[in-house]
Amino acid sequence: MVFRSEYPDVQAVELPLHEAVLGGAARFGDAPALIDGLTGEVLSYAELTAAVDRVAAGLAESGLVKGDVVALLSPNSITYPVAFYAAVKAGATVTTVSSLATPEELAGQLRDSGARWIIVARALLPVALAATESTPIREIFLLDGTDHGTDDGTDEKHRTLADLAASTAPAPEIPIDPATDLAVLPYSSGTTGLPKGVMLTHRSIATNLAQVDALHHTEPGERLLAVLPFFHIYGLCSLMHRPLRVGATVVVLPRFDLEQFLHAIQEHRIEGLLVAPPIVLALAKHPLVDQFDLSSLRYVLSAAAPLDAALAAAAAARLGLPTIHQGYGMTELSPATHLVPLADPDPSPGAVGKLVASTELRVLTVDGSAQDLGTGERGEILIRGPQVMKGYFGRQGETDAMIDPDGWLHTGDVGYVDERGYLHIVDRVKELIKYKGYQVAPAELEALLLTHPQITDAAVVGVTDQDGTERPKAFVVRAPGSELTETEVMEFVAARVAPYKKVRSVDFLSAVPKSASGKILRRELRELRGR
Repeated sequence: MVFRSEYPDVQAVELPLHEAVLGGAARFGDAPALIDGLTGEVLSYAELTAAVDRVAAGLAESGLVKGDVVALLSPNSITYPVAFYAAVKAGATVTTVSSLATPEELAGQLRDSGARWIIVARALLPVALAATESTPIREIFLLDGTDHGTDDGTDEKHRTLADLAASTAPAPEIPIDPATDLAVLPYSSGTTGLPKGVMLTHRSIATNLAQVDALHHTEPGERLLAVLPFFHIYGLCSLMHRPLRVGATVVVLPRFDLEQFLHAIQEHRIEGLLVAPPIVLALAKHPLVDQFDLSSLRYVLSAAAPLDAALAAAAAARLGLPTIHQGYGMTELSPATHLVPLADPDPSPGAVGKLVASTELRVLTVDGSAQDLGTGERGEILIRGPQVMKGYFGRQGETDAMIDPDGWLHTGDVGYVDERGYLHIVDRVKELIKYKGYQVAPAELEALLLTHPQITDAAVVGVTDQDGTERPKAFVVRAPGSELTETEVMEFVAARVAPYKKVRSVDFLSAVPKSASGKILRRELRELRGR
């Protein structure tokens, strides 16, 4: 059975990405496009577009040509979009790099992507310098400030974005084929394997922005808070491309600090929050939330990882909202395929949304028979639509394993479509625990553990014992002052699930390791299993 979006199809957007986002920015003039949430510095739409043109001219004058790859290494800032759109306007492909990357990780991404240029935040210059000792790079530019020498005392100088913007050359007009030219080369998280470059074209990203409009329409002047990293596809598209495309105002924070986050909502009267589940958990449970006025919030949308229905309901009730909306997608899908419509005050509990326009979905059995399933039946989710990636960079074999000859992308997620057309994600195919022939979903157990009043966070992985049996093991973060024991945790779960789903062992941690987008790093937990 093929499930199809209930929303009218959209035409493919045949524009370069910088034009799709900023092509209409002139009509917003002096309206604030970006606000630094810490300093209050404002960048208007007029200033943003002018800076993009000038920096693009400076990049072209420096020798950057169409097809070059530019690595962008920085936490969120109001100059991040300037660097991004300027590089794209100059004809480059931007490979976004985690601001937490080590020199070794950055060097690996530079080599794999073939990057020739780096734009880096001043604070991360030492990482870039260490990474390029063995990787030839044509030039390193500083995103912010003035370079007064590196931290090791050398007097090496690097040009800044301001230096590039001083160029008197005309803004480049580079011919771009939106269907084939790459705009972005983000790297998958690597939580289930080595990081891979995801080839996203100008058309796939620009069209995906249009696909979600019917379900989630952002208004000019609407204020959103960008704490999710721009280097991740969720933050890049949902908190940079989409709001700047329509004249909204993005208040930018460099990282998640709960007190700063809550203060920014209160001070800037934030209307929309796009977050990951760890932030929803904090909004639901942390006592600091009650000290701030969050009444300006009209909606909260969570994506990037599973969000339990009970946790979502608790956060919504505390914030005085009808619900916490969810979304679903992945880097390989530019990234969105599902959103809970903002207009629906009573979506299916726990659902990640309805299909966005021009998108199809299939549910296949996970037992190897590859049979199509219908409404309410659980299986692997397959997606087809204009947002599907071009492929993995330099990895045709892995591309072919991910996208079949008919264009269906195999997500690796297990879920089902309910009778209202809402998608529910149960878990990952590779993360399902096989206990004596039964399939156990870690996400189900994690959601249950979070209902315990003495547990603030939890994760579950499968651990293979000496007898070869895979068993569920829980990693739990206790609430402050709690003396919860392993036996008490196991008894709590056992009283609420079928016998085969019981947690068989428990470790206590100070924090569950997670990626910048909020995904549990299960590989790290498996490495802890013997401790």
